Amino acid sequence: MTTKTTEHDAASEASMARMAENLKKVEELTERLAKVMSHRQTHQQSLDGPNQELFAKAGQAYFAEALTNPAKLMEHQMGYWTKTVTHFVEAQQALAKGKLSAPEDRTGKDRRFTNPLWETHPYFNYVKQQYLINAEAVSQAVEDVTDMDPREKQRLAYFSRQIIDMMSPTNFLATNPDALQRAVDTEGESLIKGLENLINDLESNDGELIVKLADEKAFKLGENIATTPGKVVFRNRMFELIQYAPTTEKVHKTPLLIFPPWINKFYILDLKAQNSLVKWVTDQGYTLFMVSWVNPDATYRDVGMGDYVEDGYLAAIKEVKAITGEKQINAVGYCIAGTTLSLTLSLLKQKGDKSVKSATFFTALTDFSDQGEFQPFLTDDFIDGIEAETEDKGILPSIIMARTFSFLRSNDLVYGPAVKSYMMGETPPAFDLLYWNGDGANLPAKMAMEYLRGLCQGNQLAEGGYDLLGHHLVLDEVDVPICAIACETDHIAPWKDSFRGVQKMGSKDKTFIMTQSGHIAGIVNPPSKGKYGHYTNDDLTLDYKAWLEGAEFTEGSWWPRWEKWLKKRSGSMIPARHPGDNGHAVLSDAPGAYVEKKANR
Repeated sequence: MTTKTTEHDAASEASMARMAENLKKVEELTERLAKVMSHRQTHQQSLDGPNQELFAKAGQAYFAEALTNPAKLMEHQMGYWTKTVTHFVEAQQALAKGKLSAPEDRTGKDRRFTNPLWETHPYFNYVKQQYLINAEAVSQAVEDVTDMDPREKQRLAYFSRQIIDMMSPTNFLATNPDALQRAVDTEGESLIKGLENLINDLESNDGELIVKLADEKAFKLGENIATTPGKVVFRNRMFELIQYAPTTEKVHKTPLLIFPPWINKFYILDLKAQNSLVKWVTDQGYTLFMVSWVNPDATYRDVGMGDYVEDGYLAAIKEVKAITGEKQINAVGYCIAGTTLSLTLSLLKQKGDKSVKSATFFTALTDFSDQGEFQPFLTDDFIDGIEAETEDKGILPSIIMARTFSFLRSNDLVYGPAVKSYMMGETPPAFDLLYWNGDGANLPAKMAMEYLRGLCQGNQLAEGGYDLLGHHLVLDEVDVPICAIACETDHIAPWKDSFRGVQKMGSKDKTFIMTQSGHIAGIVNPPSKGKYGHYTNDDLTLDYKAWLEGAEFTEGSWWPRWEKWLKKRSGSMIPARHPGDNGHAVLSDAPGAYVEKKANR
């Protein structure tokens, strides 16, 4: 027996051993998959997509158009047929030349298709080009539908886009060269790892498939995320109140209280020292308080918007005043917390309570007349599904909202990460922002429906008023000095809609800042980054287009501009306040206990 033969036998034995090990893993994973799917927590099917009526109406409208304008339909179909046949002929001609090469590729650049094989390999190139031709045809067919309600057409366009994105060849192993090459290079280990990742994600969400975007093991609250020193100084059923330790010898007399959204956790404003708004604000010499909302379970079923205002906002304001001995505070509301801050300000106005000296709104909507990209999710059939879901579970589970937000950017937040995790077998990145994004919170049943029906669908606050706690609340009664920050590419709270709501507020002292980037990156934009400039224009009587045309652009973060505005409304400098130094009880270290609770557990 030669040495070469011995080495070959040894390699074969090693390969067989690896195969046996992988087959054993597949068997174990199959058992886990069967177990998690057999215990899967179900949800309302209407939350998975539109009812068939939408597609039926689209079909009727399309064929009605064909009958009245057959030339247009033929033009569309002939265009598609011509591109498809031409593509096939060119591919055949390229192969007939005896060279393994792709035909000329006239499709545009798409970051899903970065592997060179998409351009050079005839098989992958053919699949890619035909997919893009098909995608264009579907989009054009939707665009050509004219005899359809604009809102229904917008929904049709959205869900058609979801189908197009889902059918991308990058999402399937047989048509993804990156995944196939990885499987070969790792002797199938990448597929085993991908299956493990898939099952882990299913197990983490009770059988619901939510793609994990970040490595959860890489972060621990209070250790490498949400680390700004502070103490929990108050707790009730709705929130914990955190008072942060000062970093300056003196602070402004008027304290600052931040209300974050309760759809997510507060530490988006305290991810790490380099981008923490919490740390930056304390470094500027402010006594800063943060509300950390409870993550509700089914026992919070009957908690509504009124509870958030009364046991949340009013209670927090009262405690901050008591702790600091001040008669007034400055308040910040982020996203839904900004919407609710406006309700609170109207209520305080009617009560003659001047506890809030000024208000800042981060990406907050108060006028929902233009529902933007969320319109497909604010129709009756979808909201009816949410109502049935909340009646069943007592809460609107976080995963429902997470999935809704993700599919607004499906290629970036669903399919791209799924391909890397499930087909490439990659571990999700250790990215603090994505970790926070996956750490959502549930919504109480009553509160969710009041918000969706009354504010989002009914737009009651901006159009006539919103009834709450025995009061009729209106935007015109928001009359304290206000500063609103909106984000240029925000798909959750579009800046033009935020601008319109600010215009309806009754304050004579209004500042509006439009920063570059989106809902999160536009707000979490420290000066040290030197990124994302902002626009300002003092004339808020203009419509949003004219306002932007006349706005002045400033390079860099909006934080210093806001702090300059805040400083004027924060009083004189006094010796720094420390949590507990006034005899008020300290309950625990920041970030507290409420933030630790995971959703749907």
